[in-house]
Parts: sequence; C-alpha cells; structure tokens
Amino acid sequence: MTTTLILVGVAIYIVASVVVAYMSRSGTAATMSDYFIGGRSMGGLVSALSYSATTYSAFMMVGLAGLTYKGGVGALGFEIVYFAGVSLVAIFGPRFWAVGKKYGFVTPSEMLGARYGSRWVAMAAAVASCIFLIPYSAVQLAGVGYLLSGMSDGAISFGAGIIVATVLAIAFSYIAGIRSVMWTDSLQALVMIVASVAVVGFVVAELGGFTALFDAVAERNPAMLTVPGPGLFSFTTFLGLTIPWFFFAISNPQVSQRLFMPASLGALRRMLMIFLAFGFVYTLVSVLWGFSAYVAFPDLANADLATSTLLASDFVPPVLGVVVMVGILAAAVSTIDSILLTLSSMVARDVYANVATRTDDRKQLMIGKLIIPIISLIALGFAAMQFSLIAVLAVAASTGLVVIVPAIVGAFFWKRGTAAGALASIVGGGIFVVAMYLTGNSILGLNAGILGFPVSAALFVVVSLATRSRTDLAEDFIATADSSLRTPGLAGRPAAA
Repeated sequence: MTTTLILVGVAIYIVASVVVAYMSRSGTAATMSDYFIGGRSMGGLVSALSYSATTYSAFMMVGLAGLTYKGGVGALGFEIVYFAGVSLVAIFGPRFWAVGKKYGFVTPSEMLGARYGSRWVAMAAAVASCIFLIPYSAVQLAGVGYLLSGMSDGAISFGAGIIVATVLAIAFSYIAGIRSVMWTDSLQALVMIVASVAVVGFVVAELGGFTALFDAVAERNPAMLTVPGPGLFSFTTFLGLTIPWFFFAISNPQVSQRLFMPASLGALRRMLMIFLAFGFVYTLVSVLWGFSAYVAFPDLANADLATSTLLASDFVPPVLGVVVMVGILAAAVSTIDSILLTLSSMVARDVYANVATRTDDRKQLMIGKLIIPIISLIALGFAAMQFSLIAVLAVAASTGLVVIVPAIVGAFFWKRGTAAGALASIVGGGIFVVAMYLTGNSILGLNAGILGFPVSAALFVVVSLATRSRTDLAEDFIATADSSLRTPGLAGRPAAA
C-alpha cells in the first residue's frame, strides 16, 4: 500500500462525487424546503442509500471495529440494540412525514415548537442539537484522520485527513444542498457495502476461514467471545452505551429530518426496508473486521487503528484496500455534510427566525448557508484534539440528544404534554447530562447514558402535569400524525427511485 495509490484513490473519489453532486442539481434550490429537505420529493431508493451512508458512518468500520477489537462480542450486542431501535422509524416515520407534509416543517425542532406552541421549545431543541452534534461531527473527522494516517503509515498526517474531510463536506453541502448530499451518499453507500463485504471475505479467507478466525480469537483471549467481554464492558457500561443508541433514529436530527424528505409513504417504507438490509450486513462486516484485526495485529496501541492497519496489510489486495478506504472516507463525509445541513437549517429556522424582528424564507436560507462553514470549523477544532476510542465519544453525543426524546414521544402520543414540560426536559436534561460528564459521569454507579433518558422523561411528565397544555394544538397535530396510518390519500404521488 503506497501513499501514491492512496492519494489516487482519494482523487478519483473526489472527482466522481463532485460530478454526481453537480448532476443532482435541480433548479436553484431557492427555498428552505428545497435546499434542506429536497422539496419533499425524494424517492425510496435514494433515500435509503443516503440514510444508510449518513447513519453508518466512520463510526462503523473505524469505531465499531475498534470497539470489537477492544471489547469483543459485547460490541456486537451494543450495535444490535441500535439496530433494534431502528424499529422506531416504523412507528414515528409515517407520523413525522404526515405532519411535515401538512404543516411544512423543515426541521424536527420546528416540529416540536409548533406542536407545543412555543418558540422556546424549538430554540432549546436546536441549541441542544448543536451542542451535542458538533462532537459527533468531530468523531467522523477523526475517523478519516485515523484512517488516512494509519494506512499511509503517517505519510498523510491526521491533520491533513480531517481537513480533507471538512473541505469535502462543505463543498457537497453548498453545491446543491441536500440533493447533492443524498445523491453522493447513494454513490458512497454502494461503494461502502460492496467493497467492505469483498474485503472481509478476503481477510477471513487469509486467516483460514470463519472457524479458524474464531478459534484464534478464543485461543488468544476466550473472554472476547463471552459476555460481557474482556473488561471494556460491564453491565452498567453496556446499558450506558446502548440506551442512547436505541433512540438514535429519532433523537439525532440529521436522521429524523430525513423522515420529512420522501415523496410518499410508499417511498418512506422502501427507505426503511432497504436500510434494514444494508444495516444488518454492514454491522456483521464491521464486527468481523474488528475480530480479524485482533487476530492479525493483537498489540495495537490504539484500537481505532484496527481498520487502517488491516487495510494497509498484506491480507488485503492494495487496490481493494483503497476502495474500502474510500468507502469509509465517503461514509464519514456523508455524515458530516448531513449534520452541517441539519444544524445550519435549525439555527436559521429555529433560532434566527425566532429572535429576528423581520425575517422570511430567503433570509433564513442565507443565514443557513453562512452557518455551514462556522459549524465545520468548530467540529474541525474539536477533532484536532484526537480523542481515543471514537465509538464511545459518538455515544456520548447521543446521550445528550436522548433528552429530546420524551418531548418527541409526547408530541405524538400524549395530549397532556406541555411546552413547559418539553422545555424542562430538554434544558434540564441537557444540563444534567453535561454536568455528569464534567463531574465524573457517575451517580450511585450509574452513568449519564443510563440516567439521561429517565431524568428528562421525569421532568417532562412532572412539569407537564403541573402546567396547562394547548389541547387544540395537540389534538390537531396528533390527528394529522395518526391519519398517516389509515388514509391512503396522504401517501401522495408515487416516487421514482
């Protein structure tokens, strides 16, 4: 694996992605809806591939593989819990889509503000998303940095890797908004799944097959194949990681915002089914990658280098290794640019629009575009700190976002939920999570991942019961959401792939 080959692979990826991004341009994307959610006209296949590339980011082949390398089979259980949480899309997806279509929502925080009749709820959700998603963006940048520096044996520095990823994410965001992101995501998702499956087949074959691989793992450290593993996971650690991960599909706005984008309920259903198949395969591949790296290179100083070390080794044909590297780079960039668009839309729609004395859709779009590079630079600075074990940092970000979940659940299923309750759960729960991380992250042996959700849920329920609800808003909103499950007419026109 030569540095020249790596650079050629990155260059081909950049050229191909830029061409696809420009080809995706449709009109001028002159409104918030067009630029940030594709005018609610995206088809099922493109939505599914983009959803997959955004969700299964550098976290998987770098983070989850590293977590498997260090924590054994517990990492598979951790990711399977997330996979089970995707079932929430079947419950909330049609409801998000229906209310988005009727009321014209662009962001999930705008939806919450409208449901509870409070601009403060919308602003709180948007600010909380910014606080916790910027570290998650940094995780993706760090994944690219570790990947390129590890594969080139340091010839490409960690800093150069994160800068390349940042520039690409900004470029794809600006070319055509969410349309360019979704079409480049689709290309990236296909590269990811085909190349990763092919490479894991090569590596396992080189190690003697699946039986030989797991025999070698068991011989070196039997605890790697037993629950809870060789020491990284305990029961409380596992719960702290998996509870926030279970709610990822609705707590992370860069994911839930995509529920507004399909052209029809049929397109939404196709998106979910294709995504589930993609995710199942990619999860198994990432875990097998971690075990293979453990057998081949058992003494790595940093578990997050497992993937790059294996790709640069003799176990993988150089050209195929570069293809996988490009797939991981693409996955990270797809997540970053999606987060950039989501956060910039939330700042424009839910912060700026609620504090500005005079604003309109055009001004909001201008503010959203101005915010993109600012958020990118903040994430770049965060990534430069080079935190270890990026999978844990990714979950820490989701721990903060889980405090928004009670307000989301209440929006669709509890008419008694109030603006004060939603605000208390988001602000109070967010402060609680941050305070725990700053003061040792443990109360009675329980960490923020375990306590964040129940604390925010308790705040939501107690404060809602003590305050007056807007039953008129609640009844109309919930009726609209429920109508998606029984009114075929809401499905709209059929969507092309």
